[in-house]
Amino acid sequence: MTTNSAVVKIGTTSVTDASGGVDYSVLVSIASDVAKLRSEGWNIVVVTSGAITAGWAEVGKGSARPTDAQTLQAVSAVGQPLLMHAWRNAFAEFHTAVGQVLLAPLDFSHRGQYLHARGTLESLGSLGVVAIVNENDAVADEEIRFGDNDRLAALVANLIGATHLVLLTDTDGLLTADPRLDPSATLIEEVNAIDADLMNLAGASHSAVGSGGMSSKLAAARMATWSGITTVIAPARSEHALSQALSATPGFGTTFHPRAGRLSARKSWIAFAVASNGSVTINEGAEKALVNDGRSLLRVGVTNHEGSFVDGDAVEIKSSNGEVIAKGLIRVSSEGFNDGDDVVIHRDDLVLLRQG
Repeated sequence: MTTNSAVVKIGTTSVTDASGGVDYSVLVSIASDVAKLRSEGWNIVVVTSGAITAGWAEVGKGSARPTDAQTLQAVSAVGQPLLMHAWRNAFAEFHTAVGQVLLAPLDFSHRGQYLHARGTLESLGSLGVVAIVNENDAVADEEIRFGDNDRLAALVANLIGATHLVLLTDTDGLLTADPRLDPSATLIEEVNAIDADLMNLAGASHSAVGSGGMSSKLAAARMATWSGITTVIAPARSEHALSQALSATPGFGTTFHPRAGRLSARKSWIAFAVASNGSVTINEGAEKALVNDGRSLLRVGVTNHEGSFVDGDAVEIKSSNGEVIAKGLIRVSSEGFNDGDDVVIHRDDLVLLRQG
C-alpha cells in the first residue's frame, strides 16, 4: 500500500435522491476527488451504501419499502448493478476503472478469508482500479437487518492498513446536541477519545432508508482510532467533501484522532472483526494480571464461562462485575474447559478493551 491510504464511506441518504434513485452528482463529486487524490499518491477504497434503496426505486412502483429480509435481499440484487453502473460511469468521467467487491461477515471472521480479501483489494490497487465495496446484502440477511456500512468501512480500513477513514453523511459531523431539538447545537471539530458521554450525544438512525446513524459512526470511529486510523465524519454534499476531509480543512466535519498505543493489525482483527462465541468471567486476581501485568489468562482465574466455543474461537473476557474488559482467542472448548494446558488465552491472542 502507499504511504497514505483512505477508506471513504458514503451513506444511503447521500448516495440516493428523494425518490430513492442514485444521485449521480454526488458520485461524480466523490469520483473527482478520488481521481485527484490518486494522482497525489493516495490509495482510496470506496464503501458505498444505497443498493436496497436504489433497487426499491426501480421495482417498488411507489409503494412502501418492504421490511422482510427475503424481499430486501431480492431488492438488493436489483440495486447492486444499478449502483455499480452509476459508479462506473462517474469514475469513467475521470478515466478511472472500478471493481466491485462484495463482502460478508465471514470474510472478516475467518483469518484466511480476511487475508484473501486484503489480497484482492491490494491487487485492484496495483492495477489502478478503485475498489467499490458493499456488504453482500443479497445473501447476508442478518447484515440487512442489523448491519451497517459504517462498521464495514472501519473493518475495511483496518484490513488495508489505511491511514484515514472518512464517513460522509447528511450531517455536518458530530454535534453537541440534536439540532432538531436544540437549535443552538454546534459542531464538535476534534475528538481525542470516544467515551460514554460522547456516545450519549448520538442516537439511532433517523432516516427511513439508512441503517446507521451517528451512534454507528462513533462505533466505527472507535474501531478505527484504536487501530491508529484518523477518522472524519463530514457532510457528503459539500464541495470536494473527501478532499476537504483528508486535508483537515478547519471547521469541516469532526476529526477523531488515533488512540495512543495503536493495536497491531492482528489484534485489531481479534478485537473488532471476529464475532465472539461466548464469554469467560474472571476473578480480581486474573483481572490484575491481565490489565496491569500484561499476563496470559490462566484457567485458575476463570470463575465462569458461557456460550458454546471451541479452540480458536473468540470470546469476551468479563470482570467479576460483568464489565467486558478484553477479548481473545481461546485455547480450550466450552465442553472440555477443564482439560489441557493451564493457559486459557495467551497474551498474544488477547486484546484489552477497557478505554484508557
